[in-house]
Amino acid sequence: MTLVKEIYQLTSAFPQEELYGLSAQLRRSAVSVPSNIAEGAARSSKKEFLQFLSVARGSLSELETQVIIAKELGYVETIDSVQSRTQNLFKLIGGLVNKLKDKGND
Repeated sequence: MTLVKEIYQLTSAFPQEELYGLSAQLRRSAVSVPSNIAEGAARSSKKEFLQFLSVARGSLSELETQVIIAKELGYVETIDSVQSRTQNLFKLIGGLVNKLKDKGND
């Protein structure tokens, strides 16, 4: 959720012409991460949860790429905080995936 807030703050300074472009895509990717984790956790099997965690990690990778693009376009000066947060979340989700796999499927 902190990452979502950070992305919303970051994109609020983007040029107006990016409102429906990169800005919107960054926000969708960021919101997708906790949304997929929540939806997966509510599913009835570990297999489904693992699938949603995989989608969440994909959204994180997508987000990281989009943040780099934003920097390359000059929309942001530094992306260190976002990159650090996305890498940490990627590891945390990976740890959860490993833990669920160790327990086996329902």
